[in-house]
Amino acid sequence: MESPSAPPAAPETELRSSGSFFRRHPAAVRTLQLSGPVLWLVLAYIGSLVVLLSRSLFQKDELSERLIREPTLDNITTVLTGSVYRDAALRTLGIALAVTIIDLLIAVPMSVFMAKVASPRLRRILVVAVLTPLWASYVVKAYAWRALLDPVGGVVKNVTGSSPGYGVTATILTLAYLWLPYMILPVYAGLDRLPNSLLEASSDLGAKTNRTFRSIIIPMLIPSLLAGSIFTFSLTLGDYIAIKFVGGTSQTMGSIIAQYFVGGNDLLAAAYALVPVAIMGIYLVLVGRSGALENL
Repeated sequence: MESPSAPPAAPETELRSSGSFFRRHPAAVRTLQLSGPVLWLVLAYIGSLVVLLSRSLFQKDELSERLIREPTLDNITTVLTGSVYRDAALRTLGIALAVTIIDLLIAVPMSVFMAKVASPRLRRILVVAVLTPLWASYVVKAYAWRALLDPVGGVVKNVTGSSPGYGVTATILTLAYLWLPYMILPVYAGLDRLPNSLLEASSDLGAKTNRTFRSIIIPMLIPSLLAGSIFTFSLTLGDYIAIKFVGGTSQTMGSIIAQYFVGGNDLLAAAYALVPVAIMGIYLVLVGRSGALENL
């Protein structure tokens, strides 16, 4: 006579065994939690870059507009050797550097005041004031700066009698305003973590405010400054809307890429889009090798 088979495991038993497995293997829990974001990163970001690179390696037939299935480096050679593309790239780099420097000069003293000088109530008010512009539409803020800098009847013209008008200067001012919160927030966070005991010890040892700022605050803020510069620099490199509102006849890499995509020359636009991607890749590698972001 055959012995009766064992009854199937109860659902509660299976749940308990699964829970004990995850308790014994916390790395498996982290892997499951990160699998979704990592998959999205691979598909949406890395996948789009792969498509961009692949599109830049082809040409279209001039008559039929059909894609020629023969890889070529003609598009990449064109954007690397053409004077128009080179000038636009250098102009964009200059604008990005200027925006980053302006935001640094504004963010550091403002963040020092917010984190170490202002009272808790005033600090909260200032944080809200920094975050409030982020609630407004990008286009609305760009239109506001267009009205401010109008060389004919703008606010700056009516108040001061002169205005920089539309061009590179107006673009730098507009983008510096737009990206300023992205510089202030990481710098403020870095200062908020800075122990007050270090500043008090520096004062007790006879260091003046300028010496404390140079020897203690700035070295401790390097990771936060680099984090903020990544935001402002990368956002400026890829921006193509502000230049349309306040740039006048000036062109940047973003505006040329957008113009080509709209005009149907998407292959050349894809090739030119690799330039800001390469610039940011080099910048991130240099920042990573410096070790300044290890404590972020």
